[in-house]
Amino acid sequence: MRILMPVPDRDFDVTEVAVPWRVLTEAGHQVVIATERGGTQPAADPRLLTGVLLGQLGAAQEPRDFYEQLSRSYEFSNTIAWAGIDVTAYDGLLLPGGHAPGMRQYLGSAELQRQVANFWALRRPVGAICHGVLVLARAQDPDTGRSLLADRRTTCLPKYMERTAYLSTAWRLGRYYRTYPAYVEDEVRCALSSPEVQFTRGPRVLTRRGTATDDTHAFVAEDGNYLSARWPGDAYLFARRFLELLEG
Repeated sequence: MRILMPVPDRDFDVTEVAVPWRVLTEAGHQVVIATERGGTQPAADPRLLTGVLLGQLGAAQEPRDFYEQLSRSYEFSNTIAWAGIDVTAYDGLLLPGGHAPGMRQYLGSAELQRQVANFWALRRPVGAICHGVLVLARAQDPDTGRSLLADRRTTCLPKYMERTAYLSTAWRLGRYYRTYPAYVEDEVRCALSSPEVQFTRGPRVLTRRGTATDDTHAFVAEDGNYLSARWPGDAYLFARRFLELLEG
């Protein structure tokens, strides 16, 4: 099967891209990476590869290894353009996240939102993690003018996580952890018809992450063909559950 994964030119999250890529390709599926113009080789947020602050808060070693493999792959050097996407050629759509400034190219693209809405209408598997949920929240159903998530159950980067990361690093990194003035959770909630019912924050965590062998601290929300997750700590569980959706 073929899975579409749009990304910005730079600053996407290492774990949220590399872990699903690895899980899906190991299962025999093809991941096609799309950038705004196509033919460009994208790059992850470099801070996540070296450690955000004093060598801490970056991606774990295994996802960094997966990213190094991805960066040398065929699909990474042969990206397609958002405008040229034929959504009917794909069996699934993955929307990764990231919080650094380069993500705004992807999160704010009207063209990408239009293509995502086209794919959504096919009712095929769609997965979004962390800031990637904003793409769906901002994309509109062309028939109703409402958010694609208006009637869906979802999670995203919780406000307490985003605020904690920002407050603990602002003295050195400024607004690195604040992609937009509004928190991700607040914007996603505004897109929902009944946010108190539809939005699910999941168990409270700050540093503990799920791994390839332990989902104790991971969380995802599933609603039909739509799967969402909160942050890089959910990436392994997110990838496996998306694989189940795809193959089911």
